[in-house]
Amino acid sequence: MDLMTMTNQDILLEKLRSALLERVRLEDIPEPVWKRTAALNTWGTNAVEGSTITWGDAQRLLLEEESVLKKPIRDVMETIQHERTFRSLPELRGLRLDLKLILRLHDSVFRGILPNAGQWRRVNVRVSGAAFTPPRMEKVLTELETYEREYEKRDIAGEDVFGLGAWMHFEFERIHPFTDGNGRVGRLLLNLHFLDHNWPPIHVLPRHRDNYLDALNAAAEGNFSLLEHILKLLMGASLVDLLDQLGTSEDALMSLRQISKFVPYGSKYLALRCQQGIVPAVKTGGEWRTSKRVLKLYSKHVARK
Repeated sequence: MDLMTMTNQDILLEKLRSALLERVRLEDIPEPVWKRTAALNTWGTNAVEGSTITWGDAQRLLLEEESVLKKPIRDVMETIQHERTFRSLPELRGLRLDLKLILRLHDSVFRGILPNAGQWRRVNVRVSGAAFTPPRMEKVLTELETYEREYEKRDIAGEDVFGLGAWMHFEFERIHPFTDGNGRVGRLLLNLHFLDHNWPPIHVLPRHRDNYLDALNAAAEGNFSLLEHILKLLMGASLVDLLDQLGTSEDALMSLRQISKFVPYGSKYLALRCQQGIVPAVKTGGEWRTSKRVLKLYSKHVARK
């Protein structure tokens, strides 16, 4: 990022990323941490699409390697196969984001689940609730080829990671190249984009769904700022979550009530800032949690502005 144009949010994200990368390279994240990251991402991306698998189910299936009862076999298979695909993303870093890679991801997630896994759609589709209409089936391949060239051109030109990420994610969803599974493959591509630029993956969880879809619809009207903001908010949550597992004592996540004892901010004020995405945080069990490092950075780079 250009230091002259960085926002307060950008500064916090860069500082948190630096703290994480000082601890571990992304390709060297310990297996137990990466496994949990994959489980969280898988549960979120499938739940956004209507999966009946809960976070507890996902933990049993993917972390404890136990079966879950009375769940649709398709939901179980999508959980297992998406998690395996997500965990392979570090191996795909550096590969060209092209049509072959897109097909590979779709086939990996949906083989044996969808009859057309790893195949472009051969029907016209509409996306319920979307402010855009995907191109007709005969135009899909041409638009994807343009998408591939444009992404490479913008990437080589050094476009901002989050701005480019917002564009590439919306464009993929707009083209909607598959009959089913476009959201999940699109989010895998987005996370591969982040990994390629030395940022950790983000997680779209059920509580983000409405704002995420609103941001895609805004992008359809030419306004990418909301989608870019959401990507940064999700990146902040991902960074503090990973630092909690891999960082120092000042990275330990605490409830706002606990942490307000150490900073000159009340818990209600902090909750508002967390909700706005100004204070990077995670929300578990309906409660915001952040770290001393985050609030030190907030005090230095945001609160005094």
